[in-house]
Amino acid sequence: MAKPVTTDRIVIVGAGMGALYAALKLAPRPVLVISPETLGEGASSAWAQGGVAAAMDTADSPLKHAEDTVRAGAGTVDAKVAEHVTHDARDYILDLTDLGTPFDRDAEGQYMLSREAAHSMARVVRVQGDQAGRQIMETLIAQVRRAPSVQVMEGVMASGLETDGGVVTGIWVQTASEARSLPVLIRGAAYLLAGGGSGGLYALTTNPPRIRGQVIGMAARAGAVIADAEFVQFHPTAMDIGEDPAPLATEALRGEGATLINKQGERFMRGLHPDMELAPRDIVARAIFAQTQAGNRPMLDTRGALGAEVLTRFPAVAQACATAGIDPVKEPIPVAAAAHYHMGGIDTAIDGRASLGNLWVCGEASSTGLHGANRLASNGLLEALVFARSCANGIAETLGDAVPRACPEVSIAFQPGGVAPDPAAVARLRGEMTDHVGVVRNAAGLKAALRVIAGLEAEQTNCPGFLNMTATATLIAAAALMREESRGGHFRDDFPEARPDMAHRSRLTLKQALALRDKVLKETA
Repeated sequence: MAKPVTTDRIVIVGAGMGALYAALKLAPRPVLVISPETLGEGASSAWAQGGVAAAMDTADSPLKHAEDTVRAGAGTVDAKVAEHVTHDARDYILDLTDLGTPFDRDAEGQYMLSREAAHSMARVVRVQGDQAGRQIMETLIAQVRRAPSVQVMEGVMASGLETDGGVVTGIWVQTASEARSLPVLIRGAAYLLAGGGSGGLYALTTNPPRIRGQVIGMAARAGAVIADAEFVQFHPTAMDIGEDPAPLATEALRGEGATLINKQGERFMRGLHPDMELAPRDIVARAIFAQTQAGNRPMLDTRGALGAEVLTRFPAVAQACATAGIDPVKEPIPVAAAAHYHMGGIDTAIDGRASLGNLWVCGEASSTGLHGANRLASNGLLEALVFARSCANGIAETLGDAVPRACPEVSIAFQPGGVAPDPAAVARLRGEMTDHVGVVRNAAGLKAALRVIAGLEAEQTNCPGFLNMTATATLIAAAALMREESRGGHFRDDFPEARPDMAHRSRLTLKQALALRDKVLKETA
């Protein structure tokens, strides 16, 4: 086994908005950013078509934003966290603007605001309609490339944590190519996980291909507490055009008046919720799923609301339609509910700390208590920014005032011989998650999923990347089996009503989830 690499740098796993913003906020402290792809290519942040939610209008306030966040979260949002995140949201917009992000402005220079589902008013700040994630990431990447304190190691992924007495002492890394290298241990000054969620564990997802719960899984395998694992948000309007991942038809289209229809031309959200197409995402997702299951081919109709403007105001949607041979000016866009955002993740305190010592978490890999059972639209990027700064401040405070003046870049001579996940096993896992741990769940399906996950795991015990995936999948299915009610993004047709006594967050270790899985396996032995 290769000799461990020791550095005074703070090791950041991931290269999305939270990771890069934290790296900049940690300056001049030396940082090592571990990125599986070239910066900007594999991060969910860069794919975000929505924007950043913030109380920018004089008629709005952080308190109203927090109230909407709590309301959307279906009874499990931590109100203190909601107030903490929304309080300074405006400052983050101004900071990103100063860094160079070209947010949409009107003729007077005021920020243009859009309304999205479950917001009481327009407060989502955008860039070129549906380009917020990409543009903010480009801004941050340019700043990171210029920062002398930040080293970026591209083409490398984390595969595990080393711990000693409940404290993280190192991170195992290997090359991210299909021909994986043997893992190498990096021991740094502190550790920040900001490596994305778990949407890619599902066969139908809007997430980048590599986002499959690995960061959550490796923390769980090291003993970290995982919170709200059962709460997965399914975006109602992924484009159902046979692509993997599925392109996203941003919610802003519905905010501009686009409607949902089926193949009969029926506007099926009428009568289901007073806000119709702008109902909370879980309600719209289940309605679309029901239409799909009934063979009614749900579609998003932008013709009346936007006409030809859809081509210029929403370039990502226009490009995806063009690739699929769809003309949204003349025909509706086929849509389906797809795994989009994981409200659950590594349990994280308000200062960004995980339950393991010397470990901080921000972004979608975390579960801060902000999103509850159902994330309020465009709060994801805001949360990543707020907790990136919290983590940076916490790390700096823990390490003290002394900043290494000279810190050599980390160099690793990777050796061949690592094991990559078997593509067939990954496909089977993703299919099982979509079929039995998806938009609609029940005990029989969840138990079936746990049995399949156990079998797949037993076939690849020598592959840490796959074990990280199955750990997260096990946690989601086990937590969903334990929550015998329906709430937010978690819907069980065998327990279709919410239970007042379960209006709280869930916390689970992998050890507890595996004990439940073993119990399920014994039932059928």
